[in-house]
Amino acid sequence: MSARPLRVAFFGSPAFALPVLDAIRESFGVVLVVAQPDKPVGRGLKLTPPPVAARAAELRLPLAQPTRLRRNPDFETTLRDSGADVAVTCAYGKILPASVLGIPRYGFLNTHTSLLPAYRGAAPIQWALIQGEAVTGTTIMQTDEGMDTGPILLQEPLRVAPEWTAHELAGALSTQAARLIVQALSSLDSLLPRAQDESLATHAPMLTKEDGFVRWDDTAAQIVNRSRGVAAWPQTTAFLNGARLKLADLSVTDGSGQPGEILSTEGGLTVAAREGAILIRTVQPEARKAQPAHTWAQAAAVTPGTRLDLWVPTPQAAPRAGTGRPLTP
Repeated sequence: MSARPLRVAFFGSPAFALPVLDAIRESFGVVLVVAQPDKPVGRGLKLTPPPVAARAAELRLPLAQPTRLRRNPDFETTLRDSGADVAVTCAYGKILPASVLGIPRYGFLNTHTSLLPAYRGAAPIQWALIQGEAVTGTTIMQTDEGMDTGPILLQEPLRVAPEWTAHELAGALSTQAARLIVQALSSLDSLLPRAQDESLATHAPMLTKEDGFVRWDDTAAQIVNRSRGVAAWPQTTAFLNGARLKLADLSVTDGSGQPGEILSTEGGLTVAAREGAILIRTVQPEARKAQPAHTWAQAAAVTPGTRLDLWVPTPQAAPRAGTGRPLTP
C-alpha cells in the first residue's frame, strides 16, 4: 500500500452502520458513501433518508443512493471515479454484482455480525438470540458474489449477556465491528484470507411477522430466547381467542401446566410452557397502549386456567419452524 491515506467507499444504510462509518472516517479517507434510497416513513409517508445517508449529508461526504446495482453503468462510473482503493459494506442491504465487486483495487470487505460460517443471511443477530447462543461475534470477510460466503479476514467472538435483546446485542456488535474494520483496513496487505467451512454453514433468513408468534409448546427458555431475538421487530405476539396480544418483559419462572395455560395473574401473567413457565410483565392488546400484564388481566376478566391460543406451524412452513397459524384449543 502507498503512503497516502487509504481511500474507502462505504456501503451501509441503518443506524447500526453509523459507528462503523465514523470509525473509518476518523482513520481513513471516505471518498464515497452508498446507501439505500430514501423511503416513505410514518403516517404522513414523508420521504426520509436512511441514517447513513443522513450522516453523509451532514458530513458533506459524496453520496450515492442507487435503486439497483446490477446493470447500472452510471453507478459503476461513480464508484470508479471516486478513486476508492477498497469498499466496506455494513448492513447495506443489497447483493453486490461482480461488475461492482471488481472495481476497487482491494475489492470489498464486509462486516458480518456472526462467527461465519454460522448465521449467514439477513438476520444473524436475531437468530443467534432465538437459538439461545451464549457467544456470537463479528467477522470481517472479503465479499464475493455469494450470500456471506467469502473468505474470512478477521474474526472475534463476543459473549452474549443473558438479559440482552436484539437492541443490546446490536449495539455491542456495532462497536465491535467498528474496531475490527479499522484493524482490517490498517493491515490489508498482510491479512491472510481463509475459506469458510461449508459443512458448518447455518442460515439466518430475514424475519417475518410469524417469527414473533409465541410457541407455547416450546420450553420456557426457548420462548424467552425468541422474545429476545424479535424484540426490535416483529416483537412477541400471543393470541387469546384469536385476538392479538403484544408481550414484553418476559422471563423464565417456576410453574407447570398445559402449554399456554395461565397459572397466575399476580404480579404479571405466569404462563405454562412445555417445560417450565414464563412471567410476562407487559401486555399490549390490539389498538391499545402497553400496560402492566396484571392490570390487563383484571380488566379483561382473565383468570388462572385461561389458556392462550397455541401456534401450529403450517405444513409448508415446517422446515423454517417459524411460521404457522393460530389454533385455539
